[in-house]
Amino acid sequence: MRTVFLGTSEFAAAVVERLAASEHRPVLVLTRPDRPKGRGRKLASPPVAEVARRLGIELGQPESVNDEAVSARIAAVQPGAVIVCAFGALIKEPLLSEHELLNVHPSLLPRWRGAAPIERALMAGDAQTGVSIMRLTAGLDSGPVCLTEVEPIEAQDTFGSLSARLQQISARLLIRALEQSPVFVEQPDEGVTYAEKIGPEDRQLDPARDARELERVVRALQPHVGARAQLADGTQLGVHSAALAEPGALDPSLQPGVREHEGRLLLVCRTGTLELLVVQPPGGRAMDAGAFLRGRGLPDG
Repeated sequence: MRTVFLGTSEFAAAVVERLAASEHRPVLVLTRPDRPKGRGRKLASPPVAEVARRLGIELGQPESVNDEAVSARIAAVQPGAVIVCAFGALIKEPLLSEHELLNVHPSLLPRWRGAAPIERALMAGDAQTGVSIMRLTAGLDSGPVCLTEVEPIEAQDTFGSLSARLQQISARLLIRALEQSPVFVEQPDEGVTYAEKIGPEDRQLDPARDARELERVVRALQPHVGARAQLADGTQLGVHSAALAEPGALDPSLQPGVREHEGRLLLVCRTGTLELLVVQPPGGRAMDAGAFLRGRGLPDG
């Protein structure tokens, strides 16, 4: 089947690469324009653009996918299906009605509609997640679903490890949907939740919260966004890895906040304590907590 693929993120890039190896190789890939990235703010292409160029697939990076010229470009290749995966921009009429639009969404819809379903499932402590193939409609991930597959969430899963498995499932389900044309079923009204985009407040490890919640936050934001903990002088310390500390071995008089205790770097919380294992000071490299304490230590306060 001739396909057109709309996507932007690393997740979408992994899916389009697997799709390109099938009989449904896209004849056109559309992604977002290059944007400034990193400390140097140099222009960088989205991951999907990099894959499309490497595979020799025709590529477009319009400012708006809803422009008439874009609709005409899609229509010109006469696709049997237009696939959307982590595109990151709203798709409107008439494009919604002009083609069969299949959306690849990494959650078990209707749970975790929205921008950050993998992160939110990890943060919430869900036992499982998965992938849904749905028909794109005007609502936010509310269209009918034709295929789903469940994936357990392991106790030590990070965004990186879980998303890698979901990428494989996504490509497999997508190809199955293209080949078998399964029946679409409307989503139930019960069980709807929304996965809001990750913001600065989501990254902050607030000691007023429970340590178990914060341990999940660290895993949910690793390695792509990153959590952070505030030191006594206001410095934001990046946190790459953390684990719940055994309460019996800790000094009960430790006050909430980031503390050094017997050579360990701890975040003492309202309930429980998180041991910070791999951290990154501002402008520095990631290092184990012992190296950070030996080289810098904590500020007074």
